[in-house]
Amino acid sequence: MKGEDKYWTEVILPKKGNFDLRLHELWHFKDLLSLLVRRDFVSVYKQTVLGPAWYFIQPLLTTLMMWVVFSKIAHISTDSLPPVLFYLIGNIAWSYFAACLNKTSNTFIANAGIFGKVYFPRLIIPLSTVVSSLFAFFTQLILFAGFLIYYVYQGFDFHVNIGLLVIPYFIFLMALLGLGMGIIISSLTTKYRDLSFLLVFGVQLYMYITPVIYPVSSISVELRKYILLNPMTSVIEGFRYAFLGKGMLDFGQIMYTTVFSIVVLLIGVLIFNKVERNFMDTV
Repeated sequence: MKGEDKYWTEVILPKKGNFDLRLHELWHFKDLLSLLVRRDFVSVYKQTVLGPAWYFIQPLLTTLMMWVVFSKIAHISTDSLPPVLFYLIGNIAWSYFAACLNKTSNTFIANAGIFGKVYFPRLIIPLSTVVSSLFAFFTQLILFAGFLIYYVYQGFDFHVNIGLLVIPYFIFLMALLGLGMGIIISSLTTKYRDLSFLLVFGVQLYMYITPVIYPVSSISVELRKYILLNPMTSVIEGFRYAFLGKGMLDFGQIMYTTVFSIVVLLIGVLIFNKVERNFMDTV
């Protein structure tokens, strides 16, 4: 009855098309977002012996491996920077991006049971992953700060520069790019499950074409133009410039990464919006 409509607090209508995104619903479900972020934070290390200490152990072990393999054995340049600082800051930045990409790429398959029972904006799930991954990122930055203080005490020449002001924007770009690429892959894996197996290899390969283990300055001019096409290049180099004074802070490259990330995110949201309407038939 029409007279009873005033008693409803929420009206759910079918989406009219691929461009009916309803992004405003994300704000209405902000409480759900906070609950999902808390769930992600608690569940990851809840039944582990070392717990959140893995936030420190993982980057330390990875940095140690890079130091031995790429610095001691392969003798790859670290741009005159202490290898530990060079690899650690690159690894911390890359780990956040990779976490956003890997975790959001499994959104539909991992949450099919929830999606089939109750309505809420599906983008809340990958968005919560991007937010919860920030805890590990900032914790690892504290670890890096400890090593930086140690090296400064040992005589490392560290100068505060304008790049530190751009760090929040770099974090934002990594979140946009990881979220966009992740939801594209998540949408495609509902039909092509092989992508979930290829993703692990793909992320590792992507790291090697990103200046995580080498500086852009060590690359030949012929190859450098291809490396600069990678949107993560300006982010990793920007982190090194901000914290260590070496690297590249090119605002033209940052603008390129910004446009690239926004385009990828928009494409991802459109594909995600299309797939979520009938993915229960294929998952």
